[in-house]
Amino acid sequence: MFICKHCKSKDKFELMFSPDYKGERTFTKKIDKNGNLTITVGDYSFTPSLEFMNAHAVCSFCSHINIWGLEK
Repeated sequence: MFICKHCKSKDKFELMFSPDYKGERTFTKKIDKNGNLTITVGDYSFTPSLEFMNAHAVCSFCSHINIWGLEK
């Protein structure tokens, strides 16, 4: 799970979409029984890396960016 280094919330994020993105600006996130996160945007599903989170995810609780770490 990803944790915000600023407010300590876990996996509470929104994605930043490129201005050039043509699809709907919605996504779903699912955490399986093993704690693995899967994000789906349109028809594309993926497991995000820490690098992805720090490049594209904003904490939806405190609104900070580039602040993600992995829960220990």
